[in-house]
Amino acid sequence: MTQMQQPPSNLAQAGMTVKQAKMVQGAIIAVSVLSLVLLFQPFSLALYSVGAGLVVFAGLVFNLVPLCTPGRTFGSLAKAALIIAVIFIIVTLLALGSALLYSWYLSVR
Repeated sequence: MTQMQQPPSNLAQAGMTVKQAKMVQGAIIAVSVLSLVLLFQPFSLALYSVGAGLVVFAGLVFNLVPLCTPGRTFGSLAKAALIIAVIFIIVTLLALGSALLYSWYLSVR
């Protein structure tokens, strides 16, 4: 016996529409392109610095593009972004810790 699905009671559970999903994808791609433009511009060192940081951010956020599908809730997108941020923080701390251990190794040697 099949059951008819009831429409979601509130808007937060409804998920993204096609237009919203395309807008999120477009925003992510726009940030990626902007970061590359800032990185390769020859005029300002400050803009280069902003672009360098933005490239890292855009690279992390670009992982969300496959999740920008119609019907997916913004909450699940935010949860995926949080998971990516936590993984980035852990990897950064491991890299800094290994660099610190290596500097101690070189100082003892």
